[in-house]
Amino acid sequence: MNTVKIYPMKLKGEIKIPPSKSLSHRALICAGLADDVSDIDNLIFSEDIKATMNGMRSLGTIIECIESESNEKTYCVTLRGNSKIEAINDQIDCKESGSTLRFLIPFAGITGDEIKFTGRGKLVERPLDTYYRIFNEQDIEYRNEEGKLPLSVKGNLKPGTFKIEGNISSQFITGLMFVLPLLDGDSKIEITTELESKGYVDLTLDILKLFNIEIENNDYREFFIKGNQEYRSRYYRVEGDFSQAAFWIVAGLLGSNIKCRDLKVDSLQGDREILEIVKKMDGNLNIKEDMIEVNESETKGTIIDASQCPDLVPILAALGAVSNGTTKIINAERLRIKESDRLKAISTELNKLGANVKELENGLIIEGKRELVGGKVDSWNDHRIAMALAIASIKCTEPVIITGSEAVKKSYPDFWEDFRSLGGQIDEQYVG
Repeated sequence: MNTVKIYPMKLKGEIKIPPSKSLSHRALICAGLADDVSDIDNLIFSEDIKATMNGMRSLGTIIECIESESNEKTYCVTLRGNSKIEAINDQIDCKESGSTLRFLIPFAGITGDEIKFTGRGKLVERPLDTYYRIFNEQDIEYRNEEGKLPLSVKGNLKPGTFKIEGNISSQFITGLMFVLPLLDGDSKIEITTELESKGYVDLTLDILKLFNIEIENNDYREFFIKGNQEYRSRYYRVEGDFSQAAFWIVAGLLGSNIKCRDLKVDSLQGDREILEIVKKMDGNLNIKEDMIEVNESETKGTIIDASQCPDLVPILAALGAVSNGTTKIINAERLRIKESDRLKAISTELNKLGANVKELENGLIIEGKRELVGGKVDSWNDHRIAMALAIASIKCTEPVIITGSEAVKKSYPDFWEDFRSLGGQIDEQYVG
């Protein structure tokens, strides 16, 4: 287990925001379903993205990686896809990536072969009941271990009507949207409850269209999908990730001037909501075409509805902890089934630093303070918890020691390096 000791310090400078993990997953999958060659540019090989790349290799995609000329930290990946999906390997290791698991499970229904999905950490027990119900309806064989991974799936997915709850995870909807256009017949996805995380569905629809797949969206209640469609290869550059930019935006508010580059201001990413939330909290933002400049601000508490942007909650909790007044985070119950129970994790660890955070069943109530103390905290093996605690250190009077700091590799392997590049002072050590 890795540990970092962070000395309280204002951060300042310019940062290139890493590529969107959500779009990277989707682009790799779409390219893998297109006959001929596609280039996906501006990728970082986080643990989650490596899991999806290896998953697509198991389904017959040939992938070659080359370093990007513009930035040595990112890569361009050339994929030779295969519309006739086949199981080259009968096992797909999803590591700890919920997107990889839920996006690729439906592919087992078009190979005709038995595929075994494995994982580790909290992913082993992440709920998959939505797919199990579909498998039961379509007589698709599956086996798991008391509801947990590993999961083996064998059978043929048939076109038809698929009823999906909208308040569980949009990943099930996206997984079906990848494969239903390939079936020999039309399908419909019916959303049976209010759809949360609409932004993620928008990303899926947009990237599918770029790869020649059309899906009709009836006000997020029904999605009509023609069968016998064909993915087309193309060049695609992944835009910067607003969920990762959120850490540096908050760092700028708490510290000094930070310029965030490589963000698409009119992005469809749901986590672009960070900009509106920060403005509501009196944050000083200067939004330009190719850059978002953030200045030190005296922020105030507000009410934050997390239903459409759950990944922002850990860093917004850290911001609320040092803002004037009360911050309430509502509609956040889904955070309990992420890489950690994020409501419990962020409230527990911020309180160790001297914050005043009360955990509710579906949210948080945070009474802001001018500064925090510091101390020893744990990442809960969750990348977003580790990064949020690192940013909270800016407002501490004593160093912050984070155990399990290697969790950032899941989505942002260069986080600690980028933290240092903005003036952060970190001691790292490995504890066996």
